[in-house]
Amino acid sequence: MDGDPAVEPVIDGFSQVLPLPYRVALIIVLGIWAWGLNLHYLTLIKIDVPSLIRYPARASPHHPPHHLSCYRIATFLSIPLALSLLLFWALTHGSPTDVAGWEILPNLYLLVLVIGFIVPLPFVSRAGRSRTLATLKRISIGGIAEAQDGKFGDILLADALTSYAKVLGDLFVSLCMFFSSAHSSTGAPNRNCGGAFWVPFIIAVPYMIRLRQCITEYYRVQRANQRTGQINPATGWGGTHLANAAKYSTAFPVIVLSALQRSPDPSRFGVSEATLYRMWLFAVVLNSGYSFYWDVAKDWDLTLFSGARVRNSPEYPWGLRRHRYFHAKEFYYAAVVVDAMLRCTWSLKLSVHLDHFNDLEGGIFTMEVLEVLRRWIWIFFRVETEWVRNHRGPAPDDILLGEVGVGNRYDDSD
Repeated sequence: MDGDPAVEPVIDGFSQVLPLPYRVALIIVLGIWAWGLNLHYLTLIKIDVPSLIRYPARASPHHPPHHLSCYRIATFLSIPLALSLLLFWALTHGSPTDVAGWEILPNLYLLVLVIGFIVPLPFVSRAGRSRTLATLKRISIGGIAEAQDGKFGDILLADALTSYAKVLGDLFVSLCMFFSSAHSSTGAPNRNCGGAFWVPFIIAVPYMIRLRQCITEYYRVQRANQRTGQINPATGWGGTHLANAAKYSTAFPVIVLSALQRSPDPSRFGVSEATLYRMWLFAVVLNSGYSFYWDVAKDWDLTLFSGARVRNSPEYPWGLRRHRYFHAKEFYYAAVVVDAMLRCTWSLKLSVHLDHFNDLEGGIFTMEVLEVLRRWIWIFFRVETEWVRNHRGPAPDDILLGEVGVGNRYDDSD
């Protein structure tokens, strides 16, 4: 880059303050803080998250609790991030040329982020770190552990990756621009860096992982039924896993059609721009609606979408369920409303005065943060549901609503 303002791409005001590499780092660190808060609050209400995900137990009661270790890691990563940002602002003063020229600072922090995760730290359990890396390695190819080996932890982490899909795409863009002689990673983001294929592909990878996990679960159920010669009433024939796989597969048309709409000449694909938009809109509605239904009915086991008799049962508040660890019913209703709203943030594009919202860097960043917020809320209720399944019901291998009778779904066994 020659630094000539006449040939440099225009850098929007938001990117001058918070360039793409810093945004990626900020959302990653935010996710670590959020996970610590998940662990902390769930511990306060007597839900043992480590036991659910088969995480190594503390060797001594004098060792810090898991959420405190998470806070320490988040603090360790937050301090250099804050210092790096302050130094970046002091050196650039919002000048587009200086912003583009000082790309080394945020990328050095990304290196610190990687080192902090891989290199053993004195305040991080070695066993816990090894377990986390092993889990990442396993799920990176769509693998999933058996229930007794931490399957639930694999599912939580893989689902979290789907919420970070766009962030992973931005990370690729940032690194691509950093290693490109024609761009600066702190300049105007070029989401076509590396070609039109790679960014959509990277965004799709987390959904491919979950899709493969669901298919693996389906075949496990099939093999178990073949061994016994009958369908297990607890796990059924595996149809729920296929339905879950179908949910993740609905993300692919959205990703592909979004990529096609970014093409300079969509008509070369044999469809008009208007038709392409309508196809994209249908895919988005299907994905958002299906995902919202699954969150409420399957992941949280709420009866909102059940039949009237079950939904209106006098044993529990309307649309909820019998056993709940969050005592205020308003928590559940609020979670449903927020999940619906954040699942449908795509609707901002339908507003005429916000038709370019997703084309603004601040808008993209806001969408990514909101998705991390939605996932943070989702984890509270998903973990609470799993705890109820294991301690208030028959608790076989990850029972899912719809595979057993709803009437005795949470009946006490004693």
